[in-house]
Amino acid sequence: MVGSAMARDLASDDDFDVTVADIDPAALESLQGDGIAGVQADLSRPENVTRLAAEHDLVLGALSSRYGLQTLEAVIEAGRDYVDISFMAEDGTTLSPLAEQRGVTAVIDCGVAPGTSNMAAGVAVTTLQPCERLEIYVGGLPVVRRWPFEYKAAFAPADVFEEYTRPSRIVEGGRVVLREALSEPELMDFPGVGTLEAFNTDGLRSLVETLDVPDMIEKTLRYPGHIELMRVFRELGLFSQEPIQVDGQAVVPLSLTSKLLQSHWRYDEGEVDLTVLRIIAHGQLDGRLTRMQWDMLDHYDPATGERSMSRTTGYPATLMARAVASGQFRRPGVHPPEICGQVPGLFDEILEGLRARGIEYRFEQTSVEPPA
Repeated sequence: MVGSAMARDLASDDDFDVTVADIDPAALESLQGDGIAGVQADLSRPENVTRLAAEHDLVLGALSSRYGLQTLEAVIEAGRDYVDISFMAEDGTTLSPLAEQRGVTAVIDCGVAPGTSNMAAGVAVTTLQPCERLEIYVGGLPVVRRWPFEYKAAFAPADVFEEYTRPSRIVEGGRVVLREALSEPELMDFPGVGTLEAFNTDGLRSLVETLDVPDMIEKTLRYPGHIELMRVFRELGLFSQEPIQVDGQAVVPLSLTSKLLQSHWRYDEGEVDLTVLRIIAHGQLDGRLTRMQWDMLDHYDPATGERSMSRTTGYPATLMARAVASGQFRRPGVHPPEICGQVPGLFDEILEGLRARGIEYRFEQTSVEPPA
């Protein structure tokens, strides 16, 4: 759902010849006529990834999170530069020494959040001296709410469940603390969307390690009511990956839940979705307390038929791929996007590229009077 948007965007550029690899022939067939070559391959096998990567100059990854780390390693083994949007549970930067050894520049987590949110954080820590607090709020939603889920997924349901089960790391007073996923809900109003519910997820990821900011939090946004239902699912064990016996058969609850929800959470043809993102940074600038804020609200594009989540996730990766291919970002190793955000002018160019694709980030910087 996201990889196809990435492929089409790169194929529209005369500088690139694009090949898509996928195990599903229907996925490849859907891209015919877009000037994109297709290769059917089982990418759960790292040796297939390495072989295909070696035949190309640059690789983009849009696989499910469970294949993220092994795919990153397979591409590095091929000696090819890499940009990835996988929400892998593991720390991809552990492969940085191998990437440095092979001369590979790899940028991971390069979607919307994590992704552009991290780049904005990188800008904030280089602008504010010091940056004292970071807040990130993000959600992808159907425009029309429908009972009972109040939600549809623009990527694999299993990766959504990962957000709902993985413990959330946040930073408080300079210390990393863990919060349960789906915890500490709060209501927030967003222009053009209405009231949404924000809750803890493990979205800070690499920011916990790379940025010296004493207070950081990331929350996911959903329509009110969705969180409580997902809490019930979790407590019932429907997100568990431990097999249980049902009529003498071993069943993995998470696999069953994903299969059952796939049709309910799949967007219908032409159904409109939206993505909302807010990044807030607080800190000192020229001796004054300053607030930096980026807001983005994007909708399904009827002209291309691409989902907002596909666009807002996929295009940061394709724009970063262009920066890597041109040498604008050339740094052997495995890097999260906040490192790219600290390169002067790079985030502005990414935002300009997104704007040219109809995705607008509104930025506001204000001085804040300290409380009396």
